[in-house]
Amino acid sequence: MRLHVAIFCFFSILSFGQSHPNILVIHIDDLGYHDLSIHGSKTYQTPHIDTLARQSVSFAKAYANYPRCVPSRFSMITGNYPIQNGNIPDDGFKIKNIATNKNFIKSFNAIGYQTAYFGKWHLGDEQSLRDFGFQFSFGAGKAGSPISFIYPFNISKGKGKNNKKPIPDVDGVSTEGDYLTDVMTDQAINYLRQHDSLTPFMLMLSYYAVHQPIEAKSNDIELNRLEIDAVDYGNQPEYIQEGTGRTKMRQDNPAYAAMVENLDYNIGKLLAHLDFSNVLENTIIIFSSDHGGLSNDGYNKRRLATSNFPLRAGKGWLYDGGIKVPLFIKWQNKFKPRTEDTSIVTLMDIFPTLLDITAKIDLGVDGKSMLPVLYSKKKWQNRTVYWHSEKARPKSTGDTKSSAIRKGKYKLIHWFESNKIELYNMEKDPYERHDLANEKPKLRLALLSDLNDWKSEMGQDKY
Repeated sequence: MRLHVAIFCFFSILSFGQSHPNILVIHIDDLGYHDLSIHGSKTYQTPHIDTLARQSVSFAKAYANYPRCVPSRFSMITGNYPIQNGNIPDDGFKIKNIATNKNFIKSFNAIGYQTAYFGKWHLGDEQSLRDFGFQFSFGAGKAGSPISFIYPFNISKGKGKNNKKPIPDVDGVSTEGDYLTDVMTDQAINYLRQHDSLTPFMLMLSYYAVHQPIEAKSNDIELNRLEIDAVDYGNQPEYIQEGTGRTKMRQDNPAYAAMVENLDYNIGKLLAHLDFSNVLENTIIIFSSDHGGLSNDGYNKRRLATSNFPLRAGKGWLYDGGIKVPLFIKWQNKFKPRTEDTSIVTLMDIFPTLLDITAKIDLGVDGKSMLPVLYSKKKWQNRTVYWHSEKARPKSTGDTKSSAIRKGKYKLIHWFESNKIELYNMEKDPYERHDLANEKPKLRLALLSDLNDWKSEMGQDKY
């Protein structure tokens, strides 16, 4: 009897492991939509990411739900807009405020997944990761960026005191000359080598790259410096004035270029491991970024990382340079590779989609399962999505407080303190150059009314 039970359990586990796909979420920090060569960058060479994009459903209208790190990550991990009881979660969240029955990671645990988180969490400390449901974590905590990308990672290489949160775990497994992005990838691969092959994994690798500090390996910097020096930018200015500061118009930072290309190398290494381990075919791979690239400064001038041109502005802004992100979803032999250039999707849709695939569970969050879009059964061209950015940083990124609505092909931005309104037809004018607010007053009023109704529902009556 015991032998029959043991055999039954073994084949049940084996069957479970085969029927439930593995999940790998690769989330990049501060990577702009045009920071990839497949999206037009002539400065950054990203062959491995480009290949992944060609093998995926590549969304041309994917958006972050906020143009800064913490609220964007909050939205992605909870599947909700980053407004809770009228407040923007700019310093993480309290796990006890997240209803247990609306927790994606605990839902994956309940159906038998091994769940692990590597890298930038930024929503709380290590304990908050465990409280949220992740069974294993490495290099994750409150830190929004490393003190240094070069070992030792928690000691500044420049002047001044260390005033950032330390990144746990990383220094203990590293040595002189190590680079943080390499270390994060190696640790994720080590985890995959050791995980129980009969149990599906849900691994989220959230790189600290390509966030500041802008640090790369010296040889890579020099190689990119030589390439950039040979570029003729023609009449393209280095900066234009925007908001309270400047927008960078050239991708000409060799250290940032080296960071992007090192990231690409590491993603290639990670995907090669999945292929070598014969799990690639049964692994759903998600690639995304948390918002646009750092291309703007404000009253305080700063060293800028990249340019999002031809998109307008960048990190911190509700123009598309700040919120449009790369999003690739691959499931070999399940999702037909293509560019999906019609549907409007957001980061808060990712985990509802994954839970729909694996358990057919709908937690009733703001995000929607993209499965009908991924299977080409529906198009979401007329979807309405919203943003509210009250944590503006005119000193560092040049933006001021604003809200926005995208409804089908039209997008309205409202700077609510000054009552400035701009309206764009995103199909005809994707780079937001021609303001239609005065030409279409009825549409402007209707979209503003919809936006204000949504803000009221979210507890933002004060604006």
